[in-house]
Amino acid sequence: MEYYEVLENFGQLALACVLGGMIGYERQSRRKSAGLRTNILVCLGSCLIMMMSYEIYKQVEGMTNADPARLGAQVVSGIGFLGAGAIMKEGVSVTGLTTAACLWVVACVGLAVGAGFYIEAIMTTILVVIVVGVLSHFELKKSTRAGVLQLTVYSDNNPEQLSIITSCLDDLHIDITKIKMREEYARNEREQTIILVMEMMLLNSRHYSTTHIVNILQDLPGIHGIELR
Repeated sequence: MEYYEVLENFGQLALACVLGGMIGYERQSRRKSAGLRTNILVCLGSCLIMMMSYEIYKQVEGMTNADPARLGAQVVSGIGFLGAGAIMKEGVSVTGLTTAACLWVVACVGLAVGAGFYIEAIMTTILVVIVVGVLSHFELKKSTRAGVLQLTVYSDNNPEQLSIITSCLDDLHIDITKIKMREEYARNEREQTIILVMEMMLLNSRHYSTTHIVNILQDLPGIHGIELR
């Protein structure tokens, strides 16, 4: 291997580290599960796989079944296992989807660098940072303008209880943006029963007063109490 080829290969790997690090830094600044090191390693590994694929293709050039994209295709599908580890489900709420999507895109960026598509990889990285960084501020401002309400609802352990509450909030044009559900033991005058505890984050687009919302929910059947957070 010539000296300039070594420098070119090192430059590709270094660029993959930089681009993966840009996305990883944004994720780590938001305290996400896949941070700086994870994104750098994913991008670096994907780049290396694509570089190896092209080198192997050059050595076996002329074979009818030689395909330089075969190893890269395995990276695109295999990164799903790593992304699945970033997705967490708590009750009916799911978190980590954006982080998992970022890992998949980072792997694609690494493949692009390894294939020599440097401009495309840089442009993709810039767009990813804009999407996950800048656009999140617009979502936060929108939530702030609409009014966010956090409360805990204690109700009967009834499978239909959530649908009752959701239907009531829909009538008020209030969205549930996040919810966690768990069961707790509660003792009344006669016996110990299991109640359903729902920690909710509501988006109040029409700016109903907190007292108005709490009073309406309190009047629903099966509700034992409501606490503001």
